[in-house]
Amino acid sequence: MSGLQTQRTPQYLVIGHIVADLQPDGSAVLGGTALYSALTAARLGWRVGVLTRGAYGVTVDGVAIPSLADYAGELSIITQDAETPTTFVNTYSAGRRSQIIRHWAGPVDLRGLPPHWRNARVIHLGPVAQEIDFRQTGALTPGFFGSTPQGWMREWPRGTGGRVKLSHLRLPAELLGRLDGIVVSDEEITLARDAVERVGARRLGVVTKGESGARVLYGGERVELPGYPVPTVDLTGAGDVFAAAFFVRASDRTVSAVTAGRFANAVAALSLRAIGPHGVPTLAEVEAFLERVDDERPVRR
Repeated sequence: MSGLQTQRTPQYLVIGHIVADLQPDGSAVLGGTALYSALTAARLGWRVGVLTRGAYGVTVDGVAIPSLADYAGELSIITQDAETPTTFVNTYSAGRRSQIIRHWAGPVDLRGLPPHWRNARVIHLGPVAQEIDFRQTGALTPGFFGSTPQGWMREWPRGTGGRVKLSHLRLPAELLGRLDGIVVSDEEITLARDAVERVGARRLGVVTKGESGARVLYGGERVELPGYPVPTVDLTGAGDVFAAAFFVRASDRTVSAVTAGRFANAVAALSLRAIGPHGVPTLAEVEAFLERVDDERPVRR
């Protein structure tokens, strides 16, 4: 296991695989919830830690996997060793994504967290491929507990790799009862409705709807928040960017669910400007964008 800057307690901790997304030209770009969400929180001004598993700065099957060194200045990353990173091939058609997993890095062991990391202000469980064991989450004691549970809904041929199929989300009652926020996509909601409704009835549940914005459930209420139309270069990671921006704002109990959702919509929209994590905006860019937008649409506050 290797660690970067593990001394200070992060304000925002995300757990999950940093993945390699294979591009049409055969190159690899790092991605996954752990990276997109971590960079989002960092660029919004937070001190951020990541617990992940994989292999980086190596060549796998002739593909050069980028190093994590480029992010060492922004993130504190604990990497549990594996032979390969989890590797995805993403294709889009009519706004819908299909996925193939080529390689799997294996489970992330939460016992590898430094003790002081377990009480970060926000802890974000961000599995992408069944890498987090529910049974290990009981020792986490954040101020705000969030999850993007998509990786718990993905099934694929483990031995050979292959096409991803989605299955119903089944979270244990103990974990559901502890979550302050849960974010799923409009493609996932039919398989995760019970979890989103239950968390949303008590705290915050969100369904992201791409360019159409998001639906936010909060304390039994719900509101539709329209998105911000922007030129799109790459859709990958936008939901993870939204989730981190939403959790950052929603962790402040003085900020309304609507305000947090509107902010997260703006951050996610700006992230579409470039391929991979390069599009994740800074707080200054988000604030300038929101000031510029002619937002006269009525929203519930």
